Amino acid sequence: MRKQIEIPDCSSCKARINSVFGELSEDELEYWHSTKGSNFYRKGQVIFYEGNYPSGLYCIHDGKVKLYKIGQEGKEQIIRLAKAGDILGYRALISGDEYIASASTLEDSRVCFIPKDTIFDLFKKNMDFSLYLVKLLSQDLEHVENRMVNLAQKPVRERLAEALLILKETYGMEKGNNTYINIALSREDLANIVGTATETVIRLLAEFKNEKLIATKGKKIEILNLNRLIKVCNISD
Repeated sequence: MRKQIEIPDCSSCKARINSVFGELSEDELEYWHSTKGSNFYRKGQVIFYEGNYPSGLYCIHDGKVKLYKIGQEGKEQIIRLAKAGDILGYRALISGDEYIASASTLEDSRVCFIPKDTIFDLFKKNMDFSLYLVKLLSQDLEHVENRMVNLAQKPVRERLAEALLILKETYGMEKGNNTYINIALSREDLANIVGTATETVIRLLAEFKNEKLIATKGKKIEILNLNRLIKVCNISD
């Protein structure tokens, strides 16, 4: 169950600086803040569902979110991971189409909501804001194309290694312990990122541990040898 919370102030939001909202002037920020709402979502709660139509834009104030599609057999395929400062639902909002994926929280999160009218008003008035959104759409297309190639051509072992690097890049490492990826992800969610069975991920993680590439502590994953992990997934750092 989501609950109403105090609305975070955009002008003092640390996550805003490196996001699309860093392109807004003080007056635009004040206008933005005056029209938005905010909700608290417990871990595992759905923010929006695939197939629904957007009425605004979501911005993660703090927390972690996954975007996923449900296959014909009911299995999730995670297509994107999001963190504080990231926005959700912009493709569907701009195109006027329905959401092509659902979004739910990977941990307790605070998420702001900005109405459609506010977004389109700023879209018309602020060229930098508009270009930033276009850039995000272009990056999304590149991400989808790369993912299709990886799923079609890369072995599961390489895809798992790449997924661990994506988690590191997206969420960083824990403060005070910079070898642990800063997210506690279930093995099922990790399998849904890789696009394979949970049992396969568990087996491959055991192989990585035997090879001293990683260590695990519950759901936490520690990267012991980053360079070798990069070699496993056949990409450059």
